[in-house]
Amino acid sequence: MLKQYTAIRKELPEDVLLFFRLGDFYELFMDDAKEAAGLLGVALTKRNGMSMCGVPHHAAESYIGKLVKAGRRVALAEQVGEVKPGKIVKREVTQIISAGTVNDLNLLDQAKNNYLAAVFFSNKKYGLAAMDLTTSHFKVAEFDDPTDLEDELHRLSASEIIFSEDQSERFEGLSENSVTHDSYAFIKEEAYENLTRHFGTHSLDGFGCSDMVAGVSAAGGIFHYVQSTLKRDLKHVLNLSVYKAKAHVLIDTSSSRNLDLVEHRAGRQHTLLGALDRTNTPMGARKLRNWILNPLREADVIRSRHDLIESLIAEPFQLSKIRESLSLVRDIERTVGRLSNGSGNARDLQSLSKSLLAIPEVRDHLKALNGGPLADELIPRMREFRELVNVLEKAIADEPPVSLRDGGIFKDGYNSELDELRSASTEGKAWIAQLQTDEAERTGIKSLKVKYNNVFGYFIEITKANLANVPDDYTRKQTTANAERFITPALKEVENKILGADERAKQLEYEEFFKVRDKALEDLDALQDTADAIAEIDVIGGLTETARLFNYCRPSINNDSKLIIKGGRHPVIDQNIIDEKFIPNDAKIDSNDTRLVILTGPNMAGKSTYIRQVALITLMAQIGSFVPADSATIGVVDRIFTRVGANDDLARGQSTFMVEMNETALILNNATKNSLVILDEIGRGTATFDGLSIAWAVAEHLHDEIKCRTLFATHYHELTALAETRKGVGNANVAVREQNDKIIFLRKIIKGSADRSYGIQVARLAGLPLEIIERSKSILAHLEEKSVQPKAKSKSTKKKKPDKDENLPDAQPPQLSLFN
Repeated sequence: MLKQYTAIRKELPEDVLLFFRLGDFYELFMDDAKEAAGLLGVALTKRNGMSMCGVPHHAAESYIGKLVKAGRRVALAEQVGEVKPGKIVKREVTQIISAGTVNDLNLLDQAKNNYLAAVFFSNKKYGLAAMDLTTSHFKVAEFDDPTDLEDELHRLSASEIIFSEDQSERFEGLSENSVTHDSYAFIKEEAYENLTRHFGTHSLDGFGCSDMVAGVSAAGGIFHYVQSTLKRDLKHVLNLSVYKAKAHVLIDTSSSRNLDLVEHRAGRQHTLLGALDRTNTPMGARKLRNWILNPLREADVIRSRHDLIESLIAEPFQLSKIRESLSLVRDIERTVGRLSNGSGNARDLQSLSKSLLAIPEVRDHLKALNGGPLADELIPRMREFRELVNVLEKAIADEPPVSLRDGGIFKDGYNSELDELRSASTEGKAWIAQLQTDEAERTGIKSLKVKYNNVFGYFIEITKANLANVPDDYTRKQTTANAERFITPALKEVENKILGADERAKQLEYEEFFKVRDKALEDLDALQDTADAIAEIDVIGGLTETARLFNYCRPSINNDSKLIIKGGRHPVIDQNIIDEKFIPNDAKIDSNDTRLVILTGPNMAGKSTYIRQVALITLMAQIGSFVPADSATIGVVDRIFTRVGANDDLARGQSTFMVEMNETALILNNATKNSLVILDEIGRGTATFDGLSIAWAVAEHLHDEIKCRTLFATHYHELTALAETRKGVGNANVAVREQNDKIIFLRKIIKGSADRSYGIQVARLAGLPLEIIERSKSILAHLEEKSVQPKAKSKSTKKKKPDKDENLPDAQPPQLSLFN
């Protein structure tokens, strides 16, 4: 057996832990045992000097899940041959489970796709393929820039990334959870053939990716990896979609984090996803996350979502009924996925039946609306599957078991042969129950019991005190400490009938399950399309409920350069604020008019909240949601960029000047006239003169060259002078009220620039000791009186004084601007 184990282990990669099936346990040996025992918290033992540990077969999924969560891959070596006395049973690896291929729903976030991704570089393009095995989603894309590839991987939140062995150096460090795979699987010709063979097509033209060399290579690589590790066909993967960047608003990784779109260190409720998610199904929750990370750029498609939300708001009864019906729908996508890949059970069929049963009501209530083109598209996609529902309702028991081998899957009356076997078993058990009464009376042994166990079957147990009364027709079977066990010819005959009927019934149910499962999957494509349509109406219903609860308005969407918001509110803070009422604010930015707004005001006054609020409202409008405002007109943007202040603690520990400049460079090199740029405290991570110079030059470039819509929050008041020389620059500030040497933040954005930073007052609010505050006031008064100016370091080499640049500020900025 050890030789067999060693031979199998030698064929596996070193990072894979081998679960070796021995009877009712999976055993691990040597180094695998040492590593697994520590991660799983199970006992590490030794036999003949060899380390080993094991876990029960029936509980293996939970142990495998712990290892996968710890970043390990697990190979299962199962017994595949017939067990014969004196011979070693044949074993082989049936699957390798990893973070990207795990199928146990208890290990997955139901509100998030579990993507396995593959990357490949060819023809100066970065190819990306992503597959969610639990939902059958399979997509491919190509990028010119590695940064765009990384941004897309962040949006996908890929659980595992694979790349070709011969490109390992290029992609080293791309992800902590990455693995190399055979290079030949990524060869375009091999990938092309593998994909067309699976889809049953002569080419990939119908998928729109034939000319995507890098993308197709990545798709072929991911397909081969899954087939080789899971050892099964991917029958439920029926389509390959092409991700088109031009159809979506591009949001880089930094901007996604800065806006807290789907993740926040303090919890989900502090994200835009948490604020908007009122979906009723796991499918809807996953789709909403995808919408938030991939807003739309096509105005007509956006407006079609707005149309349906408007119709639902106007018909609260229909909205209520649709959401009530959706609450009965389970995770059709992942249920169908489990059934398709061979891991599903009777409970999955029952779940599918209950979900399909609710769909006609959703469809009928949607029909009752005048919901516009999106509703017209969704209604025919929601099939009713009446015949399948009837089959499943008649077949599957009310409380089916998890195991397919234990019986109890089907209702009485579904299969006549099964009914006969169950009847035979029931009658036999009734006879045995009567036998105990009869034998106790016949022998006079009142404590006589008829019992059963898996080793000895049925037997009559008599205590040692009553052995003298045992009849001659009893045959001794076993002796225990306090009793002896017997059988009789009649008991043995009935036992054979019962056990034979039970085993045949279980085998029949096992075989019948696959017939019913295959019946359910006959129209797999329609099931998947229905699930997708249900997910979409679920998202729309949830967004409608949010709009209704928080008085959102329908934004006007067009393709011009205006961004006008009246009474806008921050969607996350507005829902989480407790002690005070959120103060709404207006915004007006226009690429052809005031396209750059310089926002000044004291720290803590709300500048950061305001500029993020504008970005989030824009994003919400372009996912098709209503927005938290009295009114909004949004000219479609192609990208949303944000750069937060170095000390705002919003960059997840990356608050260095270099990171600030890298992110600023990303904006300046990629923004277009149709982009929305949100800048918060550019240049604060370095010396005052350096910071002001950089901030000034960045503002000029955004206004003069890129001409995009920009909100620029800054503590450099000198930047407000740009409005005097540039028509497209406007000034705004956050209003405050001074009262008894204190300030009150009014949270209101008003026109014009702030005249002071109120640094000392803010420091006082923050709790600085009073003696520090008083000393600060003295220093400030002295600095203002002396007009202390920063001096440049003297240099040994004299240079010619440059001509004066009329675009530069007239006055030197004061140093120590904290105290302005």
